[in-house]
Amino acid sequence: MALRQRPEPETALINSVAHDGRGIAEVAGKKVFVAGALRGEQVSFIRRKKNRNFDEAELLEIHAASPDRIEARCAAFGHCGGCSLQHITDDQQRAIKFQTLQDNLQRIGKVTPARWLEPLVAPTWNYRRRARLAVKQVPAKGRVLVGFRERHAPYITDMHRCEVLARPVDGMLDALSEMIGALTIAARVPQIEVAVAENGVALVFRVLDAPTEADKVLLREFGVQHAVRIYLQPRGLDSVTFLDPEEQPEPLYYTLRAADVRIEFDPMGFVQVNAEINEKMVALALELLAPAPDDRVLDLYCGIGNFSLPLARRCSAVLGVEGDALLVCAAGHNAALNKLANASFRTADLSKIDGNESWLRDGWDCVLLDPARNGAAEVVQHMHRIGARRIVYVSCHPGTLARDAGTLVREQGYQLDAAGIIDMFPHTAHVESIALFSK
Repeated sequence: MALRQRPEPETALINSVAHDGRGIAEVAGKKVFVAGALRGEQVSFIRRKKNRNFDEAELLEIHAASPDRIEARCAAFGHCGGCSLQHITDDQQRAIKFQTLQDNLQRIGKVTPARWLEPLVAPTWNYRRRARLAVKQVPAKGRVLVGFRERHAPYITDMHRCEVLARPVDGMLDALSEMIGALTIAARVPQIEVAVAENGVALVFRVLDAPTEADKVLLREFGVQHAVRIYLQPRGLDSVTFLDPEEQPEPLYYTLRAADVRIEFDPMGFVQVNAEINEKMVALALELLAPAPDDRVLDLYCGIGNFSLPLARRCSAVLGVEGDALLVCAAGHNAALNKLANASFRTADLSKIDGNESWLRDGWDCVLLDPARNGAAEVVQHMHRIGARRIVYVSCHPGTLARDAGTLVREQGYQLDAAGIIDMFPHTAHVESIALFSK
């Protein structure tokens, strides 16, 4: 809860850093989390929120800076909630993420890998090919704001460009603001979905009211001027349509060159946000899984075939399983597109399996897991029934990976051979990782 009395500035030494990059000081036996402070820095701060076991504070002044501190590249850094680590060197950002993974594996899973993998890295700017931009007409500012939410408030950051968005969207925020401000429905456009593919850029405008013909002219002109595709979303996901339905463009796609695979995707569909890291991640997953030409591979949480299709180039058969029927349909389409007859897909809610599913016991040599943030708890408890000799687990949450790793090692007869971080989201505290298990 918020402090009731007026807070006074305090000075303390930051002696550690949390997984989200906040500095931690200990004052009178209580931890204080100071956003923007680094280990070893002497800082002044004001406490803004008081909790039972810790307080949260705002950084006021740095009296002695850490050698890991750098100047943030983005003018909106500190206000925008999109990035939290731009003030830290790339190497130190990755060290924080590695420490988070290591701590979670040891504390939650009580496991340690036989070896640590080198971090997967790529250029750290203009990497984000999927994003949701918030939009709001703000009369007090005399303009429409387009960007990400603020770090500590539900408001939209007053920003003019974004250094992590893929080109050309990184420098398009002011142009979007001006164009939306000219629409008759300017106050009825709450968000824009961004999808950047190898063959085009899609912008999906959520519209709470139907645009007028004059509005459509402005949208169409914007699309032509900036070489982007314009879509409208009046209701749910199934309502997304191209601005000019009679002129349907070719599907968006990305390629995985090492596997000679092209994957088509919907402008609202899920794809890994970082194209270069994704290509390296798929290659590493295949290297670790090491399927033989006659192996059968089970790809759970397969999505649109990001791992399934490259695997199908390397083994005799792949079954991809996914809970979303639309993604399963897209995966099947992509298999046909790439002429991969040995890849098949099925819809199943992997959070509700009981181990008696026939497809679980079809003789799989290897398993690839790529679950959402809540992990694969229901799947890993049945891994002994699958009997695969090797498992590669791609994780977007170190806590659930650690929990599932503990289950695999202590209950399912596997050992943790290797683990490492994947820097999918530079300048944020998000930790993506990969782990290899074997019998």
